[in-house]
Amino acid sequence: MNADARVAPSLVEAAETRIAAYDWPALTAELDGFGCAVMEKLLSPEECRQLAGLYPQEQHFRSHIHMARHGFGKGEYRYFRYPLPDLIGGLRGALYPRLAEVANRWNERMGIATRYPATHAAFLDQCHAAGQVRPTPLLLQYVPGDFNCLHQDLYGDLAFPLQVAILLSEPGEDFTGGEFALTEQRPRMQSRVEVVHLRQGDAVAFAVHNRPVQGTKGNYRVNLRHGVSRLRSGMRHTVGIIFHDAR
Repeated sequence: MNADARVAPSLVEAAETRIAAYDWPALTAELDGFGCAVMEKLLSPEECRQLAGLYPQEQHFRSHIHMARHGFGKGEYRYFRYPLPDLIGGLRGALYPRLAEVANRWNERMGIATRYPATHAAFLDQCHAAGQVRPTPLLLQYVPGDFNCLHQDLYGDLAFPLQVAILLSEPGEDFTGGEFALTEQRPRMQSRVEVVHLRQGDAVAFAVHNRPVQGTKGNYRVNLRHGVSRLRSGMRHTVGIIFHDAR
């Protein structure tokens, strides 16, 4: 049994109900058109506070990263250990099937042979068989002056093409600055920037690495990176839900 399967059934069902309530044709159209889509109010303010409150509790995490030491930017984050907090594990399992449909269609359009299984448990089995066994969901913390350089969260040969970030803090009250940004590089063109404005509890699903774009001669791949602009004041917490595990 993989670690995500330990999530209480009632919480899995609650997460599935919450995810199913969104307009997925509209979200899919946003992903296809811009490489990202916002799910408003995925978490309640109380759930956001509870998750942000985990940050100083060492027992929930497998590692603590200071970004400046690695040239990633300035700020810090912690990777959760298995078993994940029930809410994170439930959302990870509930979001995956919806996004796997998008990922499989994108791979077909880009001529990539990989197809993703219908359940997250089956996909984690593939990750673990490939030697990618370390959980990747993370909790990030920024204070004034912190930022996250443009990057891609790959972690190994097997990488799911979409991921989700959930803002746990309220802009204008808990912090200022710190906007989520996504850049897209199309062949022989300058990069396009998408700035995503989130409120507390909102989630953004976005492309990890590549996505297809329809051109005059068929589909072609564009390369994407994401990051966070400089925090001006306060403190900002975010949960990142990455669907592949790390080597």
